[in-house]
Amino acid sequence: MARIIKFEKNDCAPCAQVSAYLDNKGISYETINPFDEPELAVKFKVRTVPTVIVLDGEEIKHRIIGFKPEELEVAVTQ
Repeated sequence: MARIIKFEKNDCAPCAQVSAYLDNKGISYETINPFDEPELAVKFKVRTVPTVIVLDGEEIKHRIIGFKPEELEVAVTQ
């Protein structure tokens, strides 16, 4: 099963859109604020929010930056 991590910050409208999309699809994900956990932001090379990372083990399978429903659909349903 893929692990999904969503990097977001408070008061970010696109971040809220991504959350709503994933919630409506019933998809579980972890939420990380890159300002609170900068070491994870560096590890996953996150430079902007929202960024969704789909992992298979330790391998990054997908990286979606911003709210892109078409890309999210492909990434989270594989």
